[in-house]
Order: sequence, then C-alpha cells, then structure tokens
Amino acid sequence: MMDRKIVFREDHLMSIDLLRKSVSEGRWGLDDFRSLKVELLRCAQEKQTDFRPLRKEVYSGNPIQLIDFFCGAGGTSLGFASINEVIPAFRFLGGCDINKASAESYARNYGTPVINRDIIDLAEDEDKLREFLDEIGFDRNIPTILIGCAPCQGFTSHRKKHWNEEDDTRNNLVNIFAKIVSWIKPDAFVMENVPEFLSNRYWTYFSAAKEQYLKDGYVVKENIYNAASFGVPQERFRSIVIGMKKNFILPEGYLEPNEYRTVREAIGGLNPVPAGVADPDDPMHKSAAHKKTTIEVLAQVPHDGGNRPAGVGPACLDRTKGFSDTYGRLYWDRPSITITHYARNPASGRYTHPEQDRGLTAREAALLQSFPMGFEFTGKSDDIYRQIGEAVPPLFAAGIAADVLIELVSSEPTKEEIEKSPASIEEPVSSSYSSVIAGIKIKRKAEQYV
Repeated sequence: MMDRKIVFREDHLMSIDLLRKSVSEGRWGLDDFRSLKVELLRCAQEKQTDFRPLRKEVYSGNPIQLIDFFCGAGGTSLGFASINEVIPAFRFLGGCDINKASAESYARNYGTPVINRDIIDLAEDEDKLREFLDEIGFDRNIPTILIGCAPCQGFTSHRKKHWNEEDDTRNNLVNIFAKIVSWIKPDAFVMENVPEFLSNRYWTYFSAAKEQYLKDGYVVKENIYNAASFGVPQERFRSIVIGMKKNFILPEGYLEPNEYRTVREAIGGLNPVPAGVADPDDPMHKSAAHKKTTIEVLAQVPHDGGNRPAGVGPACLDRTKGFSDTYGRLYWDRPSITITHYARNPASGRYTHPEQDRGLTAREAALLQSFPMGFEFTGKSDDIYRQIGEAVPPLFAAGIAADVLIELVSSEPTKEEIEKSPASIEEPVSSSYSSVIAGIKIKRKAEQYV
C-alpha cells in the first residue's frame, strides 16, 4: 500500500482535466503537461493497489493501442493500466510471449487472447506479422505504443563466463524487436533490460538496434534507474530505452534513498507460515518445502539482515569468496535485494525471510516486485516464481507509462527543460556495472544505516 492518499494539487486540477481532453481528442503537442508527472504517477500507483483482472470492454474505447512483446505475466503493461485509472488512455491489444504460462497470465489479467508466439517467427516473416496484427485488431491509423522487454539473461553480469558468446539468441532479440518497430512504426516504444545492456560488453547489440531506430526517424534516449526511486520496495537497477518521433524527456524517480519503501512495508502484514505450508487464505503465500538441514542452517542466521555464521552450512561457502549473501536474511527496514526467480531458495542469495526460517513465498516475492494482491498468475510454482522474478516491477512501469503518455501529448520540451532532465547515456557504462551498484549500496549504507 502507498503511505498516504495522493490527490492532485488544486492548481493542477484544471490541467489534469485538460490532459484528459487532449488524450481523448488527440490534441497532442499543444500544451506542456510535464508539471503533472509526479502527481499522475503517484495517483496511478495508489490506484494500482486495487487492481483486479480487466475486462476488454473497460478499455476498448481508449485512444492509444498497446502491444507488449516478451510480455511475461504483464508487469510493464500493469504500469500503463494503472495510468488508465486516472487518464483513460491505453487499449491493450495483447501480450506476446514464447512461454505459454506467461502468455496465459497476461491474457487472464488484461482480457486479451492468449498469444503464445515466438517473436522471431513474426519478425522474419512479414506475412505472419501482418496476420498476427490483424488477429489482435491492430489499426495503423491509431496511435500505438510497443513494449519490448527482451529476456535479460544474455546480458546479465551473472553470466561472466559466457561473455564471449556474442551470438546468444537472447541478445539478438533486441535487434529482432527493432525489426518489429521498423515495420509497425509506433508512436513510441519502450525497452527494459539489465544495466549491462548498456555496457561495453553489449554496446554492439544496443547500438545496432539504436541505429535502426534512428534511421526510422525516432529520437532514442536511454538511462539506468533504481526501481526503488519509483516506490518499489526493492533495489533493482535496470536500463530503460525509450523512442519517440519527437524530442522528449526521460522518466525520473521521485524518492530519495531515505524515502525508499521497505520490506516491512511490503510484506510485514502477511501471516507467518512455516516452510512448505500455504496460508489457508492465500495459496500463493507458500514457500518451498526446505530440507531439514536447510532449516537448521536458517535457524542459526540472526534475524533482520543477519548473515550465515562461519562454520554453519556447506563448508565450501567458507572457502570461497563471493557468497556472503548466501542464506542471508532480508532487512526489515530496507528495500529488498533484486528479486529473481531464485527468490524461494535461500542458497541463491539474501532470500531468507527477516524472521521466519524459510525462503520467500511467491506472494512475498510478488509484493516485493510491487505486484498488487489482485494480480493473478497462472502455471505451476516454478512458472509463477519465474514470472515474478523476470517482470518489470509494476510501480516502476507506472513511472515509465506516466512519462511516455505526458511526453507524447505535451509540446516539445524547451532547451531549459532538457538541460534539467535526466541525461541520456550516450557512451557505454562499465561492463562490471554490478560492481558499481555494489559500491553505491556500500556508500549509502555507511551514510544512512549507522
């Protein structure tokens, strides 16, 4: 839940009414609505907590059509759906994913057809792409946004031993998405990936895609964000790439580090559950059924951010550096570490509950990713943890959606506005961006948590 009810300032009420009118009537480029970004975002985030699966008739008359490629369960689309609760803007045509359970989760929550397709097949066969767009009701005469959050595993820093395998299919998906953009020609597109996507190691992939976007007439900007600055109770650094057919300003978080939401705020109100036992009122609130030896290890880890004591657990952990977080507990009053599909396994990192002797339940992982309680996941336990861990956090996505909508509808930014806005990353960052992130956290820890 958000901390307090957010309402628009009285002097902004007239502007928000004008924004609604501009969106619904297609009166784009005449006014500057950028002063409304934070209030629009926070109102949308508040509405997001009440999310329930959507019926198509609720949004079918909205003026901007949205297609979500590599959609997963639909975390990015949920950010756009929450904006609809304030400004009816987006019409969901469908979410496309090669994984059937993910495609089914998306369809269940957005009232769209199940689109279990391989985007490579669509990109390489224009007839198939045209047929696909016809099936979902795409109209070239209607403003369009494409989302393309390609699987990030090919770019992650956890894949260091494979860095020389430059033909990784997942990396090529970035350029496959660029081909889709080139054919559909949307008014805007959004890409999300791990920070390493903009690193020296993978700049070739990004720059090739960007070159295509520029040829197609897009202004393209990119930056790296911490989702915690958008209200997600989790330290999650991600690269965001946005393209539009006009100049625009990138999103900007609204929270300072001392304002970040915490693990306690996200999951502190859930019922205690033993390892492997589901909450009778919430089937998703169930952790893995750990071995007795695992539970014995966890029982010796100090509560609230404690580390595995030396000599406890597998002996190999004491002989090897780099595993200090293994079996560690989350801190109650800090954001969580980055949630991945391994969040149920305490041996995979700091994924042990702050007090209870178990890994995170699917519900806890979902809440730390900022999914609302009403969002419905389909599939087996493995599928659900994967969908949660791979998702763009919906509260973060709402920040992207608010920015994209207001930038599309607003007049061109002035030179002064651009100078004061987040700068685009035009040179590759360090390939060891994960080390940079660790340094940021250590520095902040020394300053804040003393």
